[in-house]
Parts: sequence; structure tokens; C-alpha cells
Amino acid sequence: MPAPRNILGVSAYYHDSAAALVVDGKIISAAQEERFTRKKNDADFPHHAAQFCLRHAHLTTAQLDAVVFYDKPVLKFTRLLETYLAVAPGGWRTFPTVVSNWLGEKLDLRKAIRAALPGLRPDCKILFTEHHQSHAASAFYPSPFDEAAILTIDGVGEWATTTISHGRGREIKMLKELRFPHSLGLVYSAFTDYCGFRINSGEYKLMGLAPYGEPKYADAIRRELLDLKPDGSFWLNLEYFNFLRGTTMTNEKFYRLFGGPPRGAEEKIEQRHMDVARSIQLVTEEIMVLLVRHAREVTGQKNLCMAGGVALNCVANGIILRAKIFERIWIQPAAGDAGGALVAALVAWHAQKENKRVAAPLDSMQASLLGPEFSDDEIETVLRSHNAVFQKLEPDALLDFTVEILKAEKVIGWFQGRMEFGPRALGNRSIIGDARSTKMQSVMNLKVKFRESFRPFAPIVRRERVADYFDLDVESPYMLLVAPVKKELCRAVAPDTTGLNRLKEIRSTLPAITHVDYSARIQTVDAEGNPLLYDLLQRFEQKTGCGVLVNTSFNVRGEPIVCTPDDAYRCFMNTEMDYLILGNFVIERTAQPQQKISRRILPQAD
Repeated sequence: MPAPRNILGVSAYYHDSAAALVVDGKIISAAQEERFTRKKNDADFPHHAAQFCLRHAHLTTAQLDAVVFYDKPVLKFTRLLETYLAVAPGGWRTFPTVVSNWLGEKLDLRKAIRAALPGLRPDCKILFTEHHQSHAASAFYPSPFDEAAILTIDGVGEWATTTISHGRGREIKMLKELRFPHSLGLVYSAFTDYCGFRINSGEYKLMGLAPYGEPKYADAIRRELLDLKPDGSFWLNLEYFNFLRGTTMTNEKFYRLFGGPPRGAEEKIEQRHMDVARSIQLVTEEIMVLLVRHAREVTGQKNLCMAGGVALNCVANGIILRAKIFERIWIQPAAGDAGGALVAALVAWHAQKENKRVAAPLDSMQASLLGPEFSDDEIETVLRSHNAVFQKLEPDALLDFTVEILKAEKVIGWFQGRMEFGPRALGNRSIIGDARSTKMQSVMNLKVKFRESFRPFAPIVRRERVADYFDLDVESPYMLLVAPVKKELCRAVAPDTTGLNRLKEIRSTLPAITHVDYSARIQTVDAEGNPLLYDLLQRFEQKTGCGVLVNTSFNVRGEPIVCTPDDAYRCFMNTEMDYLILGNFVIERTAQPQQKISRRILPQAD
């Protein structure tokens, strides 16, 4: 039988399901299901994402040679059963629910996949990769390296929570692993939950809150929760955690250690929560640096690839970069479980011995712009369906107009080209603004995004200009590195200001993107990856002398990033954004016939 050419990768059922298509070893398309259903972190089978991938490539299910699932459900179910047996009689309340959820399509996934993708040929292969094998492959196969060390860190797959591997050519050899329940991802999620944020989506909030606090509890974490080894591995003290036996992550002993009960989702953030956030962030950084050093020791490589949900901790990534343990680092932009769909397909392709891997000079992710795109005709049809008031401009005029309204401190919804794959808006489904504005950060958070006031915003800057504004001398195309703002751009602030009051201080000449610790989560843009955004940045600098803009995802709190022109218009009309630029169309909010229109699905509590 010939080797598979058209391969669909799938991740589903646990968190943020997705589908991705690989044809002859090339990534063609990838998208998360939530963007189509508008249900944040949708974990159902990615029907819509899979159909998009096929439509984009002009394929049908009958033309698929293989469908690959990103982990092995039987192994995961075995881990669950063994865990319940190990802690019995603890866990008896949750055991019936968990088991009943698994005794269906999760265990008989071949049948479920064929039912979800009608038309598959009988000889279409249904394949499975191990969870951390998928993460390792997602880090290495699309990377620009012929050979590299690979580090994956997340909550848990089947058994592994952390792995170190060696990638060469198309071969990936796993060398070391840390196993459940000893998991850095689970520890960070436990603190996320304790501080009042949602697990699997609020970890970045904990990271953003950390600079407001002091690491007062770091010693307690090291002493009581972890038995940390020099190689970054650790044993977790399960006396403080409840995730093996109950429905909560932590317990009363944990609460006493950190000075009180968990924060409710809408309760006031106290200094204690900020200090707890700073403490676990610091310990996480320390552990990740130890793991990276050990990966260098056991592989002897000069390049590092990273994936898994913890690899999205861009503060730790920046520290790892500045430690210069490896010469070059590449991090998978869809580092979480959604990215498993992408590389489940690549794993199946590279499993064929006749298929050679050739590393792309930058990477093979195509700037992670792998989702749907819409023509001007499709956009205009949507606008007319809403009776929207709009004007259409030629590309040059559109960019010049955008620069002028950015200079006027307007907040702009920016919808262009193919949608991003992964958790970050990288300039095609973005909200943008002037980074020099002293009011932009608060306006975007409170009037546009409807989210917590402490949340920082990311800067976008042309690759060749990044070192002029930040202490960073490498590309950061996927917004996965935090670096300090250049000292000459910074301003001193009152030393005795504490807590969220620090938010009001002007820390630099780029206040909208400078966090309270004088850092920024940077996205670099090059002319090849996103020529339109690159041109906009260049024109803005020519007019203002500033080469930096604010970039945040085009959504509001509790809602996925927008996918379609209809999603964008509905989101725009329910915020206080000033302008929406959809392709070549300009829409001013105050000119619209109505100020509020319904959403397809209301944003979820976040």
C-alpha cells in the first residue's frame, strides 16, 4: 500500500480541540474548533475545523489517506484507572462520572472518527500518537533545525508530564521523562485555580499578575510542595493537593500554607494573591531553567525546541533565552493541545522511511497563519446583511488612513488574511493601537476587552527594529518571548507604590505595552511572514518616528478570537472600538445604524 499523502490530524475531548491537514509533508491548514462554534476552549470533536481544512485544500474525506489522533486514549484510561486504584477509597465521588465518560467514544475512537468524518474510505488509516510524542514532534518537525534538543512540559498526557528528546532529521528519540502526578503544568494550574482564574485558560492571567507581587511564598513552595532535583525533576508533595481524590486542585492544608481560602472568580484581587502568583512564577522559571540545562547536558545539542502548555510561559522563555544555555531556541506557537493535531499528521508523514525531512530556513509554520480567509466580496456580503455603513479603500489608501486614526489614539479592530492557529493573535485577527498612548492600556482592557485592568498588552515591531526598543536581538514572531524595554526608554516611578496602584504609573515612552516590571511580550514582524502588517508598521514609523504598535487578540473576555467577518462585526459592535478594518473595508462604530447586535453565542464566564 502506498504511503499516505493526505493526512488529517485531530485533537479532541480534553481541551481546545483542533484539526490540521498535511499534504505530502507540507502543512496546508490548521484551526481550533472554538473559532467556528464560538464556544471557548471547545473540546468536542473538531467537525468544523476538519471541514475547513478539507475545503481549503479542495479535498473530500474520501481523499484522506490517514486520520491521526494526537494521543492514545487507552493509555490515558489506564492511567486514570491505576490512579483511582492507588488512592482508593479516595476519589469514589468522581470515579463513576469519569469512568462513564470514558466508556463511550473516547475508548472507541476509531469508530467515533469514522462517524464524525463520513465518507472515509475503508482503507483510510486511523492512527494514534502518544501525547508527548505529539508535543515533541510539534516542537521539532516545523522548526528550522536539522538537529536539536526537545523539551516538552504540560499538565499530563497519558503518563508523561515532562520529556527531553533528541531530534535529528525525521527521527525523534525520547531520552527522559517525568511522570504523573509529578507535573509542573498541574502545579501551575493549581495556583491558577487558587488565585481565582480558570484552569487551562487563566494561566496567562497568573503570569501577568505575578509582577505586581513579591515572591514571599517561594521558599514555602520549594520547602513544602516540591522535592526539586538539580536536573529539574521533582516529587510533588500530594498532601497539599486534591486532584487525585476529589474535584478540586488543592485542599485545606494548601490554603493554610498560603494564608487563606481560594479567591472567587469575581472577588477582589488582594496583595496576597499577587504575592502567591509571583512566587509560583519564580519557582516555575527556576525549574524550567534547570530542565533546559539538563536537556543541553543529555543531548549535547546547540539548538532547543519547546512545546507543551508550559512552553507558553513567555516570561520563563525570555529568561531561558537570556541565560544563553542554547544558541537558538524555537517554540511551537500552538504549544498546547491544539498543536497536537498539527503534528499528529506530521508524525504519520515522517513515520514513512522514504519521506525525508528538510528544515525550512525560518520554520514551516507559515507565520502560523493557517486558518480561514475571506474575499472582499464575502466581507461586503456580510456588511450589507447588517446594513452596515462602510467605505472601501485601495490598499495604499487603507494603510495611510489606518496610520492617521492610530495617531489619533483610536482603537482599531484589524481583520486581514488567514486566521492565526494557536492562542495568540499575530496581526490578522487583532485589535491594534498606538503604543505611545497613556490611556490605551486602560481603554483596551476596560472598554474593549472587558477584562481585568492588570492585564498587559503586547507590542508588535518590525524584526530589524526590535533591538532598538527592547533587550532582544532575535526574532519573536509568535509572541512567546518576554524581554525588558530598553532602559533609555524607561522612566522612574515612585518606589513605594504597591499592588494594582502600580498600574497607573507611566513607565516608559511606550506606556501601553510596558508592564509593571518594565517588560513586554514581543511579536516581531517581517515582510515575508506578514507583508501587510509590516507595511503598516513601516508607514506608522515614517509618520510618527515610533515603530511599535499595540497588538491584542480580536475578542472580548470569555470569547474565542474572531474567525469570520460576521464574528468580527458582531464583536466590534458590542465594544467601544472606534474603527473596524475588514480587508479593504473601513467601518466607523458611531456611523453604524445600531450600536448593539446579538452574538451567535454569548461569551462564557472566564
